[in-house]
Formats: sequence, C-alpha cells, structure tokens
Amino acid sequence: TFNSMVLTTFGSCLSNVSKLPLLSIYRKRSTSFSLKMKQLFLPILVSFLMFLITFPSVAQKVSNVRFEQVGKTINIYYDLSEQADINIFLSIDGGRTFESQPLQNVSGAVGRDVSEGRNRMVVWDVLASREKLQGDHICFEVKASGGQPYTETAYGLNLRMVYVEGGTFTMGCTGEQGGECENDESPSRQTTVGSFYMGMLEVTQGQWEKVMGTTIYQQRDKANSSWPIRGAGPDYPMYYVSWEEAKEFCMRLSRQTGRTYRLPTEAEWEYAARGGKRAEGSKYSGGWSVGDVAWYLDNSGNSTHVCGTKRANVLGLYDMSGNVWEWCEDFYGPYLSYDTDNPRGASSGSRRVDRGGGWNSDAKYCRVSNRHCNTPSDRGRNLGFRVVMVP
Repeated sequence: TFNSMVLTTFGSCLSNVSKLPLLSIYRKRSTSFSLKMKQLFLPILVSFLMFLITFPSVAQKVSNVRFEQVGKTINIYYDLSEQADINIFLSIDGGRTFESQPLQNVSGAVGRDVSEGRNRMVVWDVLASREKLQGDHICFEVKASGGQPYTETAYGLNLRMVYVEGGTFTMGCTGEQGGECENDESPSRQTTVGSFYMGMLEVTQGQWEKVMGTTIYQQRDKANSSWPIRGAGPDYPMYYVSWEEAKEFCMRLSRQTGRTYRLPTEAEWEYAARGGKRAEGSKYSGGWSVGDVAWYLDNSGNSTHVCGTKRANVLGLYDMSGNVWEWCEDFYGPYLSYDTDNPRGASSGSRRVDRGGGWNSDAKYCRVSNRHCNTPSDRGRNLGFRVVMVP
C-alpha cells in the first residue's frame, strides 16, 4: 500500500509536460565521471499524480516533485505530508514500466521513516550505480509506503496488521500510573522507536494451528497434560506457547512471505499499547476503565476470551491489556537511562519479557507500563503473543 508521484524529463511520459533535451550520463574510459547534457535543464513541477493505494480515502502523501542537475548527480525534491518510507524508481520508457528495484546510491530523504516536510531532497549518484544512463524517455517515481493496514493471507491466516508510526514517548513509570509502578518500571525516559506494523489481535489458536500444526490441547500436553484448558476455539488467543515457539512462528511466516515478522521489542510493545503518536495518556491500553478494555481477574470467569471483544486502543489494537500476557523480543533487565533509541533490552539474560497482563491478573498488572518476565521455555496457561512486521 503506497502512493507515488512521477516526474519526467520528456513529454511522452506526461502529455502536459514539454519536451526536454536528451539526457546522457555515461562513464568515460578513464576512471573519472562525466555527466553531459545538450543544455542544462531546470526543475519541473509535475501535475500528474498516480495513486497506487489500497484505501482511496487516505490523504495524498507525496506531492510537488521536481528535480535538477547538480554536477555529476541528480537531485530529486518532493513534499511529504506525513512520515513514510521513501523509495525512488526509474523508468527509461516514458513511465510505461519502472525498474522493480529502487534506485541505489541515493542519499538524503530516502529509506525508512522519512519525516514529513516540504522540499525533501534525494541525491542520486548516477554513475555509482550504472555505466551509463541515456535517452529522452527518462522518468522517476517517488513512492511513499507505510501507513496502511493490511491483512496477511499466507497459510490462510487472515492476520490483520495495523501500522504504528514511529515516534518518541516516555517509557516506564509515568504520572497516570497512579503510584502503582513497580521498581523495574524506572527510570522512565524519553524513548524513540521506528515505524512498524503490529497484529491487531493476539495470535489466535486457529492461526497457530495453520502455521505450526499443533492444537491448544497438544500445546497444553507439552507443558503438563493435567493442566486445564482456559478457553478453546479458532478465535481464542493461543497460549501454552514458549518464547522459542513464538519465535519459530514468526520465522516460518517470514520465510513464507518474504516479509520480516518477529516479536515486538518491549519498547515497541509499550509505545503501541499507549497509542503511539496518538497516545491519550491512559493507565490501560485503550482507556481508564480496565473492565472496558481487558479480560482480567475480576471479569474473565477464569478463562481467556475470543480476541477483540473488548474495546480497542486508539490505534485499533485489541487486548493489549488483559486476555493473555504477550511475549516480547527482549531479555529482561533493568532500564538503562542512555538506551533510548530503538532499545533492544538487556544484552543477555535468562528470562524474556512479557507484557500486558492476562485473564487471571489483577488490574495493576494490565497497566501499559507494567513489566513481567518468564524463562524462554515456559508454556503458561495465560501466556501468548502477537507479531510485528518491520518494513
């Protein structure tokens, strides 16, 4: 899901753009570089916008694309209405087809998590990428990706993913926690995370069985065959899952799709639970009343419940508080005041973080800043997971 803007050096790309001189960029026989044109060309504003998005109601992101020659490079400029991942694509046939891979040897406002703003600039070192570029049908396309939810259909999963725009937040014990913070929630500190996609729901039993081939009963038996089942059905959250098994689920899904699925880092989890850039400052994920957003000790009836039956948070994520605890990527350890840029937790340890509280948890354990941990091999009656995908 993305939208894009095309810019052109020749009128055959767009009917309302006048013809420009032939573009000729080539490498001399010596090791020096040469960029020649019959005459200099000026920046061009392009009035053609090509939408390639899944949801047409989404506002335009890329606009006002233009370019100029600067010595041996081409500078491409554009305006961006919100943070996005940016790639530039080349066409040599007037925009009828574009190369499948984005331009390499580019710098500036390109790649992951480009900030919104006007006059964003990308510099392309043409001769570092190819021996020559010559023709009068050269076009460039600026693509902004990210921001749209999607549904992963591999294995027949129907796994709905929500986009979480990166940003900076206060991680750990904050004022709205009302004095219930544990010692390991401090020190609180300003923490930055990149953009990612997160599962709208906890991974369900039906999804688990399609990828991993085992049922909730078989998973329970791996833990202890005498232990009870706390809710069974394709739309109930999966539990009795170890950290290693949750990682294997992510690895299989990644191999099948070519995308990068994994468990969320603890910082990503808390950022998303709070609501990301749209955080409302509530104690629980989605509100101040734990009973409205979570299945927990006082309302669960000693069981898990079908995912997504309580109120979602502002990002559209369900059950971030309650139902089952959720494995995270990180080793468990104390917060470090200097580890604030996409932190990955402790460098080593014997336990892994899990977050969010579960069906048998007191309300204070369902708070967005509360921390918990288990050994990676643990399979608990209240311990599941959800996935993230990193573009």
